[in-house]
Amino acid sequence: MSPENDAPKEPQDFDEVTPGTEDDATARMPENTLAVSPEALGPEVIDRREGMFGVRGSGDTSGYGGVVRPVTMPGGTPKPYGGWFDEMTQHLENALGTDQLRSAIEKVVVHRGEITFFIRRASLLAVATTLRNDPALRFEFCAGVSGVHYLADEGRELHAIYHLLSMTHNRRIRLEVTCPDADPHIPSIVGVYPTNDWHERETYDFFGIIFDGHPALTRIQMPDDWPGHPQRKDYPLGGIPVEYKGATIPPPDQRRAYT
Repeated sequence: MSPENDAPKEPQDFDEVTPGTEDDATARMPENTLAVSPEALGPEVIDRREGMFGVRGSGDTSGYGGVVRPVTMPGGTPKPYGGWFDEMTQHLENALGTDQLRSAIEKVVVHRGEITFFIRRASLLAVATTLRNDPALRFEFCAGVSGVHYLADEGRELHAIYHLLSMTHNRRIRLEVTCPDADPHIPSIVGVYPTNDWHERETYDFFGIIFDGHPALTRIQMPDDWPGHPQRKDYPLGGIPVEYKGATIPPPDQRRAYT
């Protein structure tokens, strides 16, 4: 099934438009208040990966060591987005105001039938509160926050992704917030979505993102005195030697390279 067919649909008394397409309904949408700069429309190359699995510092025995490919992020999407994406975005603009919306949102990405709002961290609380409380939006549930570490995405190495569900309107959206490794602070939204309590703790534990205002930001799986954050891309593999039938296998970071 194509991504277009997977996109959420409105009830029958609304115009049904597949996201990513244009027809008379989307043509009637308001002007594009969320202006996307030309450079933000194209895919964003953030890294260059060599080898089949991106292995560095040790031998690549897969036979694909010569593979070179870019690591890209989808570019911004201009309006009209299609379907209820435009209607929902317009409700968000009405609730926040055009100026506040423009300052809050870096870009909107419609990709594979899903919509993601890239939110500036200073505006996260205001946007999350509006998405939850406004009757036309009513995203009552946040399924949690996930961390991602893009080591080569300079100035925005750490990403936090929030999955929101509107049970009232049967809609799902994503919010994505970035922060630099040198200043890994993002406001906590536990006060808006209490379900995020342990999710923010886990993301802090594994990625080192500090959620300012969290009621008890402590490690959730690693010991309290554990150095570093294990799911960062620059975290050393480490390990301990393993004995197997009289042979000792060194930890991953000490194994020999295959040339």
